[in-house]
Amino acid sequence: MTISSVQGSYQERTHAVLVSLIIDFVLIGPDIVAAVMAHSVVLFADVLKCCNELLATFLGWLTLRRVAHGRTFNYNYGYGKLENLSGIVVALAMAVSLIIVLYTAVIRLHHPEAMHIQGVGLGIFFMALGVCTNVYLWKKNRRLAQHERSPVMEAQWRLFRVKAFSDATVLFALLLSLAFRNQAWSHYIDPCAALIMIGFLIFSAYGVMADTVTDLLDKALEESLQLIIVKHLAVFFDDYTALHGVRSRRSGGDIYIEIFLEFDPQHLMGDVQQAIDRIKLGLEREISNSHVVVSPCSEPEA
Repeated sequence: MTISSVQGSYQERTHAVLVSLIIDFVLIGPDIVAAVMAHSVVLFADVLKCCNELLATFLGWLTLRRVAHGRTFNYNYGYGKLENLSGIVVALAMAVSLIIVLYTAVIRLHHPEAMHIQGVGLGIFFMALGVCTNVYLWKKNRRLAQHERSPVMEAQWRLFRVKAFSDATVLFALLLSLAFRNQAWSHYIDPCAALIMIGFLIFSAYGVMADTVTDLLDKALEESLQLIIVKHLAVFFDDYTALHGVRSRRSGGDIYIEIFLEFDPQHLMGDVQQAIDRIKLGLEREISNSHVVVSPCSEPEA
C-alpha cells in the first residue's frame, strides 16, 4: 500500500468521524430542550450520555486528523498508539455515562412520584430521529472498520450501536409513559428504561476496552494471521535453512511482523536478499496493512 493510499484511507475515516461529530453537535441542543420540557430522567440521562459521547467523538476526530496529516520519524509507532488511546477514551466516556445513568435511575426508583413526565412529544420526535441517524452512522462506520482495521473506527461503530439501542429504549419508554400516563405504575417505566441502557453501555465499553488494551500491550497477532505467516514461510522453505522466531504486533491499523531466518552461509548476500524480498513482498500482499521485516540470523532470537 502506497503512502498516498494510506493517507487517503485516513482522510476517509476522518471525514466519516467529522460527519458523526457534526450530527451529534446539531442534535444535542434539541435533546436538552426535550429533556427539560418532559421532566424525564431517562431523557436527562441520555443528554448526559450524549455529552460524553460527543467528547469521545471529538477526540477520535482529532486523532484521525493528526494521523491523516502524515507521519514523521519522531514516533514510528506512536500514531497507531494514539488511535488505541482514543478508543480507550471512548470506553471511559461510556463508563462515565454508565455511572450517571445508574445514579439517576436509582434516585428515580426510590422516588418515582417526585417528577411526572409531561410534554413528551418533542422527546419522541427527536428520539425517533436519533434512532434513524445513529443506525445509519453505526452501519457506515462499521463498514469502514471492516474495510481497514482502525481502533478509532472500531470504537466509533460500537459507540453508535449503543446510541441507536439506547435511543430506541428511550423512545419506547416515552411511548409507554404517554400511553399509560394515568396508571400509577407508569412512574417506574422511565427509570427502568434507564437501567436497560446500562446493559448496552457495559457491553460496548467492554468490547472497546478489550480490543484497545490488548493492542497497547503489543499482543501477538491472532491465530488466523499467524497461520497465514506459517503457510507463507512453508512456501519458501527451500530459500532458508532454519526459522528462529516470529514476532508480531499491532499499532493502530498497522501490523508489524518480524521474521528471523537462518540462510545457508555459502550463499551470496545478493541471493539471500532476493529470498528476503520474495518472502517480504509476498506476505505483505497476503496481510493487508502489514509491514514485514526479515532478519538474517544464526541463532534463536532472545
